[in-house]
Amino acid sequence: MSCVHYKFASRINYAIATFDGRHISLRDLKKQIMGREKLTAAKYDLQITNAQTKEEYTDDGALIPKNVSVIVRRIPIGGVKSTSKADAIRSTEPVMGTSTLTDVASASISLAQLTKTANLAEANASEEDKIKAMMLQSGHAYGPVNYGKKPQGPPPPSYTCFRCGRPGHYIKNCPTNGMNASNLALGLKRALESPEVS
Repeated sequence: MSCVHYKFASRINYAIATFDGRHISLRDLKKQIMGREKLTAAKYDLQITNAQTKEEYTDDGALIPKNVSVIVRRIPIGGVKSTSKADAIRSTEPVMGTSTLTDVASASISLAQLTKTANLAEANASEEDKIKAMMLQSGHAYGPVNYGKKPQGPPPPSYTCFRCGRPGHYIKNCPTNGMNASNLALGLKRALESPEVS
């Protein structure tokens, strides 16, 4: 029995597709891989590339010899759409060649608007801009604006000063601040003995 070693580009290990004979057609290999990997033919097509020579097999009737290693990539049925700005300009350019960069720029969203967009996947922008917006969105909670927020007003009734152990003030406003260890111990003793709570 003959075999072809295949692996998806995102995987580490190869799997084996077996067949009889010295060759397998590209069409039969795709069917076997889709069956083994439980992929639906209605959604995806497979791009098969020789792992050693980097030759892409495009003709469904192409014969792939036994004992060859191939790299498999899933692609949408309609093919891969380019997201680069240069390709976008070329695709929107009319036959006469009168399109300009401003036409493409007006069709896409600016980065400032993109950072406020909830669904970046559906946004009309390049993949690079979507990634930049995602990075800005994810880091917003950790920005310097959110650091160092100091409590304002009196502490809640449940708060107890960690320095003197008494409620009513934050540790930064503790009356024992500036005392050395012996004076602090004396102050704590007096505070615990007095019935008055500040």
